[in-house]
Amino acid sequence: MSTALGRRRYLSNFEHHRLPHLFSDVLVLGSGVAGLRAAIEAAEHCDVLIVTKDDVRQSATAYAQGGIAAASGGGDSPDDHAHDTIATAGGLAREDVVRGVVAAAAECVRELSDWGARFDLEGDKPALGREGGHGANRIIHAHGDATGREITRVLLERVAANPRVRIFENCFVIDLLTLDGIVVGAVTFHPKYGHQMFWATTTLLATGGAGRVYRESTNPAVATGDGLAIAFRAGAVLRDMEMVQFHPTTLYVAGAARALISEAVRGEGGQLCHRDGQRFMSEYDERAELAPRDIVSRAIASELKRHRIPNVYLDVRHFEPGQFARRFPTLDRLCRDFDIDPERDLIPVRPSAHYMVGGVTSDLDGGTNLEGLLVAGEVASTGLHGANRLASNSLLEGLVFGRRAGARAAERAASNHRIDRPPALSHLLPASPRTALDLSDVLNSLRSLVSRNLAIERSGDRLRETIEIIEFWTRYVMDKVFDDPSAWQTQNALTVALCIATAAATRCESRGVHFRSDYPNSDPNWRCHVDLRRSDNGIQVSTTPVGGEPAAAET
Repeated sequence: MSTALGRRRYLSNFEHHRLPHLFSDVLVLGSGVAGLRAAIEAAEHCDVLIVTKDDVRQSATAYAQGGIAAASGGGDSPDDHAHDTIATAGGLAREDVVRGVVAAAAECVRELSDWGARFDLEGDKPALGREGGHGANRIIHAHGDATGREITRVLLERVAANPRVRIFENCFVIDLLTLDGIVVGAVTFHPKYGHQMFWATTTLLATGGAGRVYRESTNPAVATGDGLAIAFRAGAVLRDMEMVQFHPTTLYVAGAARALISEAVRGEGGQLCHRDGQRFMSEYDERAELAPRDIVSRAIASELKRHRIPNVYLDVRHFEPGQFARRFPTLDRLCRDFDIDPERDLIPVRPSAHYMVGGVTSDLDGGTNLEGLLVAGEVASTGLHGANRLASNSLLEGLVFGRRAGARAAERAASNHRIDRPPALSHLLPASPRTALDLSDVLNSLRSLVSRNLAIERSGDRLRETIEIIEFWTRYVMDKVFDDPSAWQTQNALTVALCIATAAATRCESRGVHFRSDYPNSDPNWRCHVDLRRSDNGIQVSTTPVGGEPAAAET
């Protein structure tokens, strides 16, 4: 096991008496739906500082196309929504969490509408779409396929109108600061101001996922897993990190970055096929194109392997003239940018890394095993998604848990003394005698390795090989101090990738999005969570029953 990774508490050297300090009641790290909603809630009662490593609009939320799952049509109900969520989750979801979240869906949508969100309507009611795994039309969307962008707009306007919220953009969070085991803030780097120390009564982690650890991903460039890595170094428990969801359909154009083709396209009747127009999904599942994402992704991967082809196709040529452009204007423009006419041409697609189902273990209000640290959104493991996320439950989760975590952060701010004087906290690591590696080469090689061995299909021998290779890199990368965000991102990517590989090697079965060719079936003995925690020896691995907690919740 990588002792270089386990022994590394902080990535940078800092001395409290030599750095500038900023203070707030609540420190929110991340500017997606969960972070913004949490900031809005907490700012009702206290001062909030949002820190984001890029432009505040750069988040996976802004990229979200499909919509918000909310049972609101005739013949549908929160019970039905809960049933579909649990059925998709592979036996690892917590029913109390699921039912609490889906019950709050309608209120979340109403609140956004009251704040000015312009959702698509049919008459005077929300237009409802369909996506894989859902037994009814319940996906509420905006501007056809730009729901995330609309939600981001509304939440940012709400934040901007509140004088108790400040935003620091282009500020890279290097690590969480802990004092006597309590999270008290973060150490950051800004290209203009250099290293800074942010102090807060409560730190709320809402940094999103880690899709960019893979070579092909639907995620924005900022989704490099930094939040998962800094939480791990601080001592937080990471749960079910092997559960990485691949989206079945991303636009495949050789030489171009992967772009998401919304699941809603299949919900509207889009069909998966080969170049000759032959459909294949019915061979894998009776729900065909509307099966959950894990099933569709594995089916496509199987077809690619069997026919030795780089992609399959999405066929919408049978749509009425103009229907695709009206319903999916962003996707229509995207296709036409590559000279693909959806009314005439097949759309080439293949799966890409999309969503971290696992994450930092949290309770019903975002609390973690670390006092002073809350989590919300994709970085968290709440018990909602289990082993496989149901489509369009992610924006809903961010809204529900963002609000809950924001309220809890405000409560902590009211009941704890505000930090207004920097504690004597410093970190100095001596220079490493080991040789240096080319970090850009390490990162490129890591992404290739992860994409080969930690993707849709895994096997024990490949997982052991992956762990061995990553541990080798960590010995020469995690032992050094860098002063550059790209270097810290590489160190974080190594940390997250090793956690994914370790959890995947531990779970000797197939469940949800985790498929092992050497253990192709689900094992009832593995109906439990895989929990990871940093130790001096590397990564401490344990298992926890569904519904159980690995440690005392944050108070």
